[in-house]
Amino acid sequence: MKALDTAALKQLADEVRAEMIDAVSVTGGHLGAGLGVVELTVALHAVFDTPDDRLIWDVGHQAYPHKILTGRRDRIRTLRQGGGLSGFTKRAESVYDPFGAGHSSTSISAGLGMAVARDLKGGKNSVVAVIGDGAMSAGMAYEAMNNAGAMDSRLIVILNDNDMSIAPPAGAMSAYLARLVSGPTYRSIREAMKQLSGALPKALREKAKLAEEYARGFMTGGTLFEELGFYYVGPIDGHNLDHLLPVLRNVRDSAEGPILVHVVTQKGKGYAPAEAAADKYHGVNRFDVVTGAQVKPKSNAPSYTKVFAEALIQEAAFDERIVAVTAAMPSGTGLDLFGEAYPQRTFDVGIAEQHAVTFAAGLACEGLKPFCALYSTFLQRAYDQVIHDVAIQGLPVRFPIDRAGLVGADGATHAGAFDIAYLACLPDMVVMAAGDEAELAHMVSTAAVYDEGPIAFRYPRGEGRGVDMPLRGSVLEIGKGRVVKEGSTIAILSFGGRLAEALKAAEELDGFGLSTTVADARFAKPLDQDLVLRLAREHEVLVTVEEGSVGGFGSHVLQLLATRGALDRGLKVRPLVLPDVYLDHDKPDALYARAGLDARGIVTTVFQALGRATLSEAGRA
Repeated sequence: MKALDTAALKQLADEVRAEMIDAVSVTGGHLGAGLGVVELTVALHAVFDTPDDRLIWDVGHQAYPHKILTGRRDRIRTLRQGGGLSGFTKRAESVYDPFGAGHSSTSISAGLGMAVARDLKGGKNSVVAVIGDGAMSAGMAYEAMNNAGAMDSRLIVILNDNDMSIAPPAGAMSAYLARLVSGPTYRSIREAMKQLSGALPKALREKAKLAEEYARGFMTGGTLFEELGFYYVGPIDGHNLDHLLPVLRNVRDSAEGPILVHVVTQKGKGYAPAEAAADKYHGVNRFDVVTGAQVKPKSNAPSYTKVFAEALIQEAAFDERIVAVTAAMPSGTGLDLFGEAYPQRTFDVGIAEQHAVTFAAGLACEGLKPFCALYSTFLQRAYDQVIHDVAIQGLPVRFPIDRAGLVGADGATHAGAFDIAYLACLPDMVVMAAGDEAELAHMVSTAAVYDEGPIAFRYPRGEGRGVDMPLRGSVLEIGKGRVVKEGSTIAILSFGGRLAEALKAAEELDGFGLSTTVADARFAKPLDQDLVLRLAREHEVLVTVEEGSVGGFGSHVLQLLATRGALDRGLKVRPLVLPDVYLDHDKPDALYARAGLDARGIVTTVFQALGRATLSEAGRA
C-alpha cells in the first residue's frame, strides 16, 4: 500500500467496501460502522507502518476493513463463526491487532500506555487510537485524555465523528485549515513564536499562548480537546483521501505530544440500504446484497428482550413512578419500545454504565422506580457503583440483565458469565433468573413492586421457549422456587435459561428408569432453602444447572448443604457451570454443548455421579 498513489488507494477503498458488504451478507455482523471507516482505514495503513506503528480500534465494530487489509481477507467469511475470525480486534488473531476490544472507550487509555512504554524503551514508532464519537460519551475516554494531555508522550487520537455530528460538515476550507495547522510550516512558526514568547514576562507569555490557541480554535474548533491538552486538527472529510492522506502524514511526522484528528464520516457509507436505515445497519443478520433484506430467523416464540420490554410497558401503565435507564443500548435492551410508549420516562445516558447506575440510584432516592437495563457484560463496568451507590444504601434500583449466559457470535467479550457470582455475593441483593419468557414477565412484575432494596433479574439472548404467556405478570414470592416435574431419584435444580434442557434431560433419564425431579430455582438470592433441602433429602443425586461461572448459584447451594449437614448423608451433588475458560464465538448450541450445559451434558453428569461412565453403560444397567 505504501507504493500506491492516491488514485490507486481510492480504487482499493472501493474494493474493500465491496468485499466487506459481500462478506457480511454471508456471515452477518456489524456493517454500518465498518462501511463508515473504509477510506480512513486505507489511509491509516497507507501512511503508518503497521504493525510496528500501533493501530488501536475502539470497540472493534469498525475493524472489518482493517482485517481485510491485514492478511485476513481469505478468512473474512468466517467472521463470528465457530473457529473463524472474531467480530472484534483480538491480540491472539493477528499482530496487526495490538489491543483486543469488545467494549468501548478503552483505546486512548491503552494507546497512552503503549506510547509511554515506547518512550521508556527509546522507541520511535507511532501509536494511533481510533475512537468513535459514541465511545466519547464514556468517562474513561476523558480520563485518558486528561492524563495524556498532562504528559508529553506522542499519541495520535482519531475521533471518528459518525453519529453525534459535533462538527459542521467538513469541506474544502476545513480540509485546507487541517493541512495548514498539522503541517511543518505552521508548527515551525508556532515553535519559533513559543521560543520568542519565552523571553516575555510570564503574564504576557500566558496571554500569547491563549491567543494562539483561541485563534486556532476559532478557525477549526476543538477548544474542548485543546483544554484537555491535545493539539486539535480538523474537522476533515473522512471519505476524501485527498484530504485524509496529507493530514495523516503531517501528524505522523509531528514531534508534538498528544494530537487529536477530528474526522467526519457517515455510518453505512457506500451501501444504500445501510445509509437509509435508522441504525445504519449497525448489526445485521445475513442479508441479500441487492435488496438489503435481512434473513430473519423463523421462530414462533418472542425474544426475551421483547418480552421484557412489553412487560415493563404494561407495568408502567399502572405505575407512573416506573422509569427506564439504558446506556447507549435502547434497541439492544428493548427500551426503544418503552421509549416510544413513555418518552418522558426513558433515559439513554450514552456509553456510561457507571453514570447510569448512580443516576438510577438518584432516581430511587426520590421515590421513582428505575429499571436500569444493561447487558450482563456491560454491568461489569459499573460494579463499584452497584455496591457503593446502590447496595450499601439499600436503594431499590431494578437491574434487568440482558444477554445473561453465552451469546454466540459476539464471543467472550459479550458473554454474561459473571453476574450471578458478582451480584449474589452482595448482602440484601435479590437475584432472579428467568427459566422461560413467562417467568420473565413475572419477574418484571415482581421487581416493579419490590421496594426493600436492589433487585436484579437475568435472562438470555434470543428467543424464548414458546410457552403460554400471561396477560400480565404475577408477583412472585421473594426467595421461592417451583417444582416443574416431580420424581424420586434424581433432582435437577435449574437457575435460568437452561430449564428447557433440564426437562429434556429428565425425560431421557426417566427412559433409563431414573425418576427425575426438575425444579426452577427462580432465585439465587435469597435461596429457597426449604426447596433445596427437600431435594437433597429425597433424592440420590442433585445437579444444579446455571449459565454462569463458578462462584454463582451452585456455590450458594453447596454452601447451604454443607452448613446444614446435608452432604453427610451421602448425597451426590454435581454443580454444572460454565467452564473456567473464555469461550470464543460459535453457535450458541455448540457452545452450550461444549460447556456441558445441554441435555446430554446433564445426563452424562448424572451417570457419572452414579458411577456409570457412559450412556451405553447406563443402558446396560
